[in-house]
Amino acid sequence: MAELYTTELSRRGFLLGSAAGTLALTNPLCWLQAAEEGRRPKVAVVFTECTHRSHAHVILENFLEPYLFNGHLTNSSVEVVSFYADQLPEDRDMIRKASKQYGIPLFKTIDEALCLGGDKLAVDGVLSIGEHGDYPSNELGQHMYPRKEFFDQIVAVMKRSNKFVPMFNDKHLSYRWDWAKEMVDTAGELGIPLMAGSSVPLAERQPPLELPAGLEIEEAISIHGGGVESYDFHALEVLQSMVEARQGGETGISRVEFLDHEALWKAADEGRWSRELARAALETTTNEPFEKLEDLEETRGKAHGILLEYRDGMRGLILRLSGGGTKWQFACRVKDDPEFKATSFYVGPWENRNLFKALSHAIQYHLTYGQAPYPVERTLLVSGILDAVMHARSEGGKPRDTPELEFAYPAKDYQAFREMGASWKILNEDIPQPAWFDPQGDKP
Repeated sequence: MAELYTTELSRRGFLLGSAAGTLALTNPLCWLQAAEEGRRPKVAVVFTECTHRSHAHVILENFLEPYLFNGHLTNSSVEVVSFYADQLPEDRDMIRKASKQYGIPLFKTIDEALCLGGDKLAVDGVLSIGEHGDYPSNELGQHMYPRKEFFDQIVAVMKRSNKFVPMFNDKHLSYRWDWAKEMVDTAGELGIPLMAGSSVPLAERQPPLELPAGLEIEEAISIHGGGVESYDFHALEVLQSMVEARQGGETGISRVEFLDHEALWKAADEGRWSRELARAALETTTNEPFEKLEDLEETRGKAHGILLEYRDGMRGLILRLSGGGTKWQFACRVKDDPEFKATSFYVGPWENRNLFKALSHAIQYHLTYGQAPYPVERTLLVSGILDAVMHARSEGGKPRDTPELEFAYPAKDYQAFREMGASWKILNEDIPQPAWFDPQGDKP
């Protein structure tokens, strides 16, 4: 059994952060009170449902039990003190068992969960997981998860209490661009440290690839094997995490275009995206060269693509190819460099359970010190791209101009949070298995 340790989180590092100087003028940094008092910050968890392999499951297990990070079993730096579940499917719900096992109350409303049954905010941070559950899709095919509704109710409690604490929002901010922007704007106006996004950009890269800041990237491709919208989001965040520190920094997106199966290959024939670059990305996960991508699709399913025109002239492509929903590859072309830069994002054993450990580690840091390891503007841009793409798709793939997405944001170095090292070298059966979930099928 590996020795347990608690990762040291640097308070000085937070105070030196770019956001801290501004927030200190308007906010008493109340989330640091727990550290000053020598206790773990108290966190309320708000989620749609907690069922086996749902996001609530694979995130929460790293808050309630020791988890693997950089090859070590690590204790959570925060204390979960309340739950709110929007849905409790009778035959699959896991949270009632977890509530009983850990003595964490399950409240009937978000307000009660944040106030621990009282009238004022009684926690130091909020973890909001609006993924999975029985929710409808709209006419565009967007899954209408209640992330904005959760956010509004959480903020209402903070405003009433005149206390604003760090918050994490799982995946994209909202399926609607105007709601996503409102969430970020509201957080900024009130001094709420907001973090959001995907687990995939924090996974280990195989082969290792670090793109130095300031590269002049001409074209980049991000490949996934999942569904429209849900996995397009992950691939978009992978792309942004790799290119946002390019020469001149991120300046935003001018146009998006959704390409169905036939339009995708036609665009390649016209030189609008590079098959060679896609092959370089795919070959990071196989020893077999891909001679013809179209043949791959004929045997494994339909492809689609998302073409992105960046304001600074860079071209981007999200490419959906069948062959595994939990595989992501990336490649880019740098000016005056004949060699493509390519890598894959390693999920590891136990499918998405391993993937969420680095993200959980980063969330805990954010909830403790109020500083996300990467900018929320990345997820805001991706949320806007995804909404525009779904509109373009509903209009038959017609290109869609996106002046609202032509905004800049600074990149941050979040390498320490995404590095998972050799965490999977500790066998799953060596990890204490909590009774609140069924581990069947989770062994490597």
